[in-house]
Amino acid sequence: MSGVAFDMNLRGRWFRVAAVLTVGVSSGFVARAQEPGATAPETKAPEAAPVQSTGIDEGLKYLKSGQPEKALAAFQTVLQTDPENATANLLAASAALNLYQGDVAVTYAEKARQLAPNDWRVDTTLVTAYAAAGKTKERDAERAKLVALHESADAPDAIKANGFLLDIFRVKDYRVEAVQYFKPLGKFHTYYRFVVRSHGGKRLWEYDLQSDDFGQKSWAEVHAQEAAAGGRQYELESDTGDTHTEYRLFSGDPGYDAVRAVVVGLLQERTTPFPAEAPKPAAAVQ
Repeated sequence: MSGVAFDMNLRGRWFRVAAVLTVGVSSGFVARAQEPGATAPETKAPEAAPVQSTGIDEGLKYLKSGQPEKALAAFQTVLQTDPENATANLLAASAALNLYQGDVAVTYAEKARQLAPNDWRVDTTLVTAYAAAGKTKERDAERAKLVALHESADAPDAIKANGFLLDIFRVKDYRVEAVQYFKPLGKFHTYYRFVVRSHGGKRLWEYDLQSDDFGQKSWAEVHAQEAAAGGRQYELESDTGDTHTEYRLFSGDPGYDAVRAVVVGLLQERTTPFPAEAPKPAAAVQ
């Protein structure tokens, strides 16, 4: 059974987000940059028992139509008669993530890993589940595992990927998907990207943690000792093409949780809609 692929516009170029059996980019890995129309490597899940294919297909239809509650119920129905079905467990974890049910997602994703211990794509769901459940220690262990797999020959799909979906959370009516890149991405050296979506899934905004070489040069002149030890200056910013906004500077690696906290604060304090969600002005009456 093939995974579900989604496109993410990244600084004017298209990236394929190959979500591991997930609709709405609930979990998965971010493949390397591709031109419009290019095809990303297809992600395959552990095989489901043929007798259960109807129930799984039904759940997938619900996911595609934005009905994660019904999707989760469909996968749970499959698991009632086939609890050892790795695909159904992984899909149930994905549906739970779409419902922000981190603990439920962990239960199903851990079962999927038990059934398919050598499939790295299970880890891309599990890391998101741990993050959503607030299990920081387990989350970071999975992050380290994914980074190690990216640098080995044991998971060719992981080697091809730019990064993975680390976290998914909700702030007010916004859905936020946080991507961690294996290596700094692009000329601006992006380490983390927080994609902000509406409740319905529309992409509204993004926050990037970057450390570009120009800023690093001036920072290193003032912080020579830290720079010599490998430290860098980081900046949280947004660049929509029309608008460039700088929010916060970090001296030295702030770590994911500190950056996440700033993004949460920015969204909580926001009192005006993002440009993409602002209503269009009414047409003038002739």
